[in-house]
Amino acid sequence: MLRELLPIALWREDAEGRIVEWSLAAQDLLGHRPEHALGRLATPLLVPDANRELADKLTERVQSGETMVGTLPVRHRDGHTIAMEMWIVPAADPQGRPGAMLIAVETSEVLRMRENLAAMESLFTQSPIGLALLGPDLRFLRINDALARMNGVSAAAHVGRRLTEVVPGVNATALESLMRQVLDSGTAVVDARRVGRTPADPGRDHIWSCSYAPLSDRAEEPLGLIASLVDITESQEAHIEVERARHRFALLAEAGARIGTTLDLGETAEEVVRFLVPQLADSADVQMLESVLEPDDPAASTRGVLRRLAAGFPDPTAPTSVLAAGQTFQLPLDSVYERVVAGGRPTNLYTTDLPALFTDPRTEALRTYFATRIGSARLVPLVARGKVLGAVTVTRLRTREPFDAQDCVLIDEVVARAALNIDNARLYTTQREAAITLQRSLTNSALPAVTGLELTGRYLPASAHDVGGDWFDVIALPGGRTGLVIGDVMGHGIHAAAVMGQLRTAVRTLARHDIPPARMLSSLDAVVADLGEDEMATCVYAVHDPATGSWVIARAGHPPPALATPDGTITFLEGPPGTPLGTGAHDFGTEEVTLPEGGLLVLYTDGLIEARDRDLDQGMSQLARALRDLDRPLDTLCDEVLARLLSGPAQDDVAILMARMWTTD
Repeated sequence: MLRELLPIALWREDAEGRIVEWSLAAQDLLGHRPEHALGRLATPLLVPDANRELADKLTERVQSGETMVGTLPVRHRDGHTIAMEMWIVPAADPQGRPGAMLIAVETSEVLRMRENLAAMESLFTQSPIGLALLGPDLRFLRINDALARMNGVSAAAHVGRRLTEVVPGVNATALESLMRQVLDSGTAVVDARRVGRTPADPGRDHIWSCSYAPLSDRAEEPLGLIASLVDITESQEAHIEVERARHRFALLAEAGARIGTTLDLGETAEEVVRFLVPQLADSADVQMLESVLEPDDPAASTRGVLRRLAAGFPDPTAPTSVLAAGQTFQLPLDSVYERVVAGGRPTNLYTTDLPALFTDPRTEALRTYFATRIGSARLVPLVARGKVLGAVTVTRLRTREPFDAQDCVLIDEVVARAALNIDNARLYTTQREAAITLQRSLTNSALPAVTGLELTGRYLPASAHDVGGDWFDVIALPGGRTGLVIGDVMGHGIHAAAVMGQLRTAVRTLARHDIPPARMLSSLDAVVADLGEDEMATCVYAVHDPATGSWVIARAGHPPPALATPDGTITFLEGPPGTPLGTGAHDFGTEEVTLPEGGLLVLYTDGLIEARDRDLDQGMSQLARALRDLDRPLDTLCDEVLARLLSGPAQDDVAILMARMWTTD
C-alpha cells in the first residue's frame, strides 16, 4: 500500500559500482529506462560531480558491511538534481561479491506524505465533522470520535463492520448502494441525506448531510472511500419552520385577496368556505348568531341560535348534503360549542363533540358520519371588533393527516381575517337595507292629483345593492298652486338617504309657509350647512300657478329643467344656475316661464344625462330628441325617455319628474 501511495526507487550495484538492477519506480523518478541504466557505473550516472568523493566513501562503508541512511542529491536523466531520502544497505552482487542495494524516495514526496498524514490525523482527531475511512468492501477501517458520538457506537465497534450492521436505524441500505456507486464510478457524491435514529438519540429522527469521495492509487485502482457526515437536524428544522412561515404568509395574503371581494354577506361566507376547502380542510361550515343577523327581532335573541351562511363538504352523497345555507339550529347548552361562541376562543373538537350537535332523531345518519369518518375537527369563533359573530367549523377526514399546531395557527388566522370581512358585509347589508327602506319610504309615495297638471316621476338607483340621495316631491301650496322639487344629495348609502330625508322634510315644512323659490333655496342651504361642512346637495324648486299657467323656478347648482311645447320646440332654462346647497353662498335667483296647454316641464338629476361615454351637453341633446314627440301618455313618455338615455344599468342614481300642462273641462 505504501509503495502505491509513495513511489520508492530501488536499484542494486555490484562490487564495481555498476548498476545490475533498476526498478520501474527508479525509472519514473530519475528518468532512466532499465536498458539505459543497467551495466553502467552508478556514480557518473547518478551522482552530481560535487558529491562524488562523498559517494565513494559511502560505497566503501557499505561494502564493508554498514547501512547508511541520509538525504542525498541524485541526478535526473535531464541533468537536474533531486533530493532523496536514501537507504543504502549491503547486498551481495550476482557473483557473491560485496555490493549495495539502494532504496530512495523523493524528499518532497516524503514531506508531502508526512504533512498529509499529519493533516489527516489532525482532521480525524479534532474535526467536529463525522469522518470515516471505508475499504472496498465498505467496512469501516477508521472513524473519528465525532462520528462515534453521532452514531452512539464506539469507534472500536465500527471497525471491520458495515453501516447496516452498526446503525440499522437509518437508511443504511440506500447509503451503501450510493457508496458502491462512488467506488464503481470514481466520482464523489456531496450532500446525500441520511435520516433516522441512532443509539445516540433513539427517541428522535435526525438528518445528516453525507458526502463520499473515492480513494484510489496511482493506477486508479479503488482503495476505498472517505465519508464525511454533518448533523443538520437543527438547521433543517429551522429551514422547515421558515418555509412553513413563508407558506403561511402566502396563504394569508391569498386569503386577503380571495375573501371579501364583495360586500354581500352570503358571498363572503362562500368565499371563506372555498378558501378553506380543500386547501386547509376537507369541510368548512360558516355559521352566524341570529342575534347578530337580526338584532331587532325578538325571536333572534334566543340563546345560542346559529344560522348557517355557507358550508362545503367533500362528498355530495354523504349525509352532510342536508346541511345547507339558511338553516338554523340551537347550540347544545353547556357544550363546547356554546363555550367557544361565548368565550371567543378556538378549540379542537373530539369525534364525540361533532355528533352531539345533532340532537334530532332524524339526524342519526349525520351523527354516524361524523363519528366514523372525521379524523380531526376545529371550532373557531368569528370575532370582529371585539364581538363574537358566530363560528366556523373545519374538519379533516380520517384518510388525511390530522390538524397539527401549524395548521391550527393558520386556520385561526384565516378565520380571524375573514371575520372582519364578514362583519363588514354584515354592517353593509344592514345599512343598505335600512337605506333602501328609507329611500322607498321617501320616493315611492303616489303623486297627488293637481289641478292643471298631469304628473309622473321615476327613481332608479344605480345599483340594487345601494341607494343614493336623489329624490323628487310634489307639494300642494296655498292658493291652488303646486310646488315641484327635485334634488341630489352627494354620496351614497344610508347617510345620503338620511340627508335626503331631512331635506325633503324641510322643503315640505317651509312650503306650508308659502316660502318663495329663491328664499326656499336659501333656507335649504342653511339646513345643509347645519348638517356638516362636508355635506352638499343640488336642487330645483318650481312653483306652478294654474291661474296664469306660469312657473317660477329657482336652481341650486342643479342641471337646468327642460321645456317642451307641442310644436316640438325643446329648450333648457338659462336662468341663474345658483350654487349647490351647503356652500353658504346664498346665490339664488328665479326664472319665470309660461307653457301652453300640452307643454311639458321636465326636472331630472344629472344621472339621466351624464355618463362615462358622454358629457352633459351630449346628454342634454339626447334628452331633447327624446322629448320631441309629446303625443303619448305621460307615463309612456317617461319610460321611453329613460330607455333611450339609459342604454344599460344606470351608472348613477336617476330621478325624473314630468309635469304636463292640462286644462280640464
